[in-house]
Amino acid sequence: MSHTTIERRELGRFLAIAGQRFENGESPAEMFSPAVDAAWHHLLDTAEYAAFSTDHAGAVLGHREVKGAGPIAWVATYEETYGPLPEIWFTDAAGVLDTVGFARYRDTGKVVAEWDCSPTSGDGDDAVPGSR
Repeated sequence: MSHTTIERRELGRFLAIAGQRFENGESPAEMFSPAVDAAWHHLLDTAEYAAFSTDHAGAVLGHREVKGAGPIAWVATYEETYGPLPEIWFTDAAGVLDTVGFARYRDTGKVVAEWDCSPTSGDGDDAVPGSR
């Protein structure tokens, strides 16, 4: 997966924000996009992941399955740095846009969603990719 996709671009942005949150002692960033998460899972299984994560987050971030639901804490940080969230954040792994969720975000500027994984600092008991 050497070409750049919107999912990969957004994964890089997500990892950058996740790294900042860890540096600031904040809670892990919630991965609420199935489409971006699919790109993350694909990249985790490659030798390229360590460099990609380090380039964006400043460290190799791990990946942990953790279910949750509620407000997405990092949206304002994303918007300050990159502008409004693109549709891909509201798209499932099959490419179907959640039009209701996306419209709610556009109208309110807030995201309330479910997630089933988040990054980890890579220094504990999480699933950190091994070197290949």
